[in-house]
Amino acid sequence: MSKIEIDKKSVFIGGEEYIPKDSVQTNNFAEKVDGMDFCIVRGDRSGLFFGYIKSRNGKEVELINSRNIYYWDGAAGISQLAEFGTSSPANCKFTVPVKRRLLTDVIQIDYITETAKAILEKVPQWKK
Repeated sequence: MSKIEIDKKSVFIGGEEYIPKDSVQTNNFAEKVDGMDFCIVRGDRSGLFFGYIKSRNGKEVELINSRNIYYWDGAAGISQLAEFGTSSPANCKFTVPVKRRLLTDVIQIDYITETAKAILEKVPQWKK
């Protein structure tokens, strides 16, 4: 029979630690707005954007309140941007928001977490 030890945060059974499910922090996807997901979208030629996906039909994606990611720093790639945001928001160049945008060359969609959304939305608008 296995030895069971209990402390306030976990249970050890046979040398393995088990923790309560509600104590595991997960990085949940950003909350939907009117059923729309908040995502980073990469176009084959149009570039990189983030915003709410209103509709999708093949490679055609309509974005609402989207910004172009012209340049980023503080993340190793798009997947890290979508998961954690940027550690250097002041060095990023994200354009002003566009209320409605249609991309016709989408090749990648990454769903953004709440953590990343909060950081990406605070990046100053890059404009001249």
